[in-house]
Amino acid sequence: MKYTQILLITIATILLACSPTDETLLIENINGYTIIGDELVEFKSVAIKNGKFIETSNVSLGDEFPNAKVIDGNGKTLLPGLIDAHGHVMGLGFQQLNVNLMGINSLEATLDTLKNYAEANPDLEWIQGRGWNQTLWEENKFPTAEDIDKVISDRPVWLSRVDGHAGWGNSMALRMAGISKDTPDPQGGKVIRDGSGNATGVFIDAAQGFVESEIPAPTEKEQRLALEKAYAQMAKMGITSVHDAGVGVKAWNLYKEFNDQDMAKTRIYGMISGSGNTFDELSKNGPIESYADDMLALRSVKLYSDGALGSRGAAMLQPYSDDPGNVGLLFMEQEEMDAAVSKVVGKGFQANIHAIGDAGNRQVLDALEKAQNEHGDQGLRNRVEHAQIVALDDIPRFKELDLIASMQPTHATSDMNMAEDRVGPQRIKGGYAWKTFLEQGTVVAAGSDFPVEHSNPFFGLYSGVTRMDHSGNPDGGWYPNESLTREEALRAFTLDAAYAGHQEDVLGSIEEGKWADFILIDQDYFSVPASDIWEIKVLETWVAGKKVYSADK
Repeated sequence: MKYTQILLITIATILLACSPTDETLLIENINGYTIIGDELVEFKSVAIKNGKFIETSNVSLGDEFPNAKVIDGNGKTLLPGLIDAHGHVMGLGFQQLNVNLMGINSLEATLDTLKNYAEANPDLEWIQGRGWNQTLWEENKFPTAEDIDKVISDRPVWLSRVDGHAGWGNSMALRMAGISKDTPDPQGGKVIRDGSGNATGVFIDAAQGFVESEIPAPTEKEQRLALEKAYAQMAKMGITSVHDAGVGVKAWNLYKEFNDQDMAKTRIYGMISGSGNTFDELSKNGPIESYADDMLALRSVKLYSDGALGSRGAAMLQPYSDDPGNVGLLFMEQEEMDAAVSKVVGKGFQANIHAIGDAGNRQVLDALEKAQNEHGDQGLRNRVEHAQIVALDDIPRFKELDLIASMQPTHATSDMNMAEDRVGPQRIKGGYAWKTFLEQGTVVAAGSDFPVEHSNPFFGLYSGVTRMDHSGNPDGGWYPNESLTREEALRAFTLDAAYAGHQEDVLGSIEEGKWADFILIDQDYFSVPASDIWEIKVLETWVAGKKVYSADK
C-alpha cells in the first residue's frame, strides 16, 4: 500500500473517531420540573443535543434515541438553571480575594477578622474588604476610623458596607484622601461627622469617592483571578445566568476574552455602568443582543437614583421615622435623571435603574414615563432595580408603564430587623411588595444583589416563599401577605428573569430549542418542607449541555 493511501486511511480513521455518530445525551430517572407558559410541567427524562433541549418525557427516551449517551439521575430533582437577575460579578470575585465581613454580629468580631486578615497578608499595600453591617451589632451605630486604628494603623484600610452604599476607613486612609473638617459633602453623598464637624471615618454613597480615588486599580492578574473565582462560585450555586448590574469597559473585554477562550461557566447579561463615558464607549455599535452563543449580552444600562436603606441613604418623600430631618440622598436632580434615561433608551438600550426609597422610585417612574412619551414604546422592558420602598400610589404605575420590578427576596429578610424602624408602619406596606406587584400583572425578576447578599439562589427562593430568616423567624413570616408560592418564586428566578433580559426564547425553561442550562439538586424543591428550602444543595450545574460544576469534585 502506498504511503499516500496509508496517510489518507489514517486521517479518515481519526476523523471518524472524532465525529460522534450520535451527539444526543439522555438524562433519565429524574424528578424534573419546569415552568412553560403558566403551567408547572413535570417530567422523568430529558434529551439534549448540540447543547440544547430537544425533548422531555414522563417515560424513558432510550427507545427513541438508542445510540444516546445515558446518565442516570438517580431520582434526583432537575430544575432549569437559575438566573440571578441582579448581581455584581466582579464584586463577587473580589469579595473572595479581600477580607469578607459578611454576617459578623459585633464590632469586636469584625475587628478581629480584620486583624487576622491583615496579619495573613503582610504584603498588601491596602487592606480592603466588604460586608460590615452595623445593624447586626449591639452598638447599632456607625463605626469610626479610630476603631480600625486599634488593629491596623500602619496601612490604609477601606471597607465597603454590606450594601456597597457606605465605606469605612482608618485614619491613614483618611489622611491619604486629604479629608479634613472642610471637606464638603458631594452631590449624592455624605461625610459622617462628629459633634465638632470632623469626619468620623464613614462615608455615604458618592462621598466614598474621596477615599476610593486613592486606592490603586486592581492589576490585570487580580481581575482575572477575581473573575475565575466568581465563575466558580456561581456555578457551585446553580446560577447559569446572571444580570451583571454595572459593567465597565475592562470587565466587558475580560468577559469576552474568557468566552473566546472557552473559560466562562455562566452566562452574563450585562448592564453598562452609567450613561457617561463608559456608555459612550460600549454603546458605539449599539446593543449587543448575543455574543458567543448567548453566553454574553450587552443591551442594558445601570443607573442609580439613590442610596440604601441600611445607611439611610435611600431617598424618602418624608423624613426617616428613626432619623427626623433626614430624607436620604438622590444621586441626581430630576432633570439630570430624565436626560440620562432619554439618552439610554434613545439608543435602544434597556434602562435598569436602582431605586430603594419611595422618593427614588418616584423619580425613576417619572423619568421612565417621560422617556416613553418622548421615544414611544420601544419594547425595551425597562426595569426598576430593587423597587424596595414604593409609595402605594406609585405601585400601579409599574403596570401602566409596563415596567419590570427587579427585586431581591433576601433583601426583605436581611432588612426586616430595621426596615420598619426606618420607614414606619404605613410606608412599609409598599415595601418588598413582591406579591402586590405580581397580582397587578407586573413581571417580577428575582436576584440576590450579590455580594450584598449571599449568592446562593436557594436563600432567595426560601426568603420569597417564607419571608423568614434561617432560624424560622418571625413565626409565620414578616408581612406574609407578600409571600410567593414556590412556583411563583421559581418562575421569578427562571422564566421571568430570562424575560427581563429579553432571553425567554432561549433560556429560563426546559423546552425544545432552548439552551440546555439546568441543575440537579439533592432535595425536591416542591415537596421539601418550606423551612428546608434554603438548605437545598446543588449537585451538578450544566450550561449548554456541558457540566460546569459537580459537587463530587
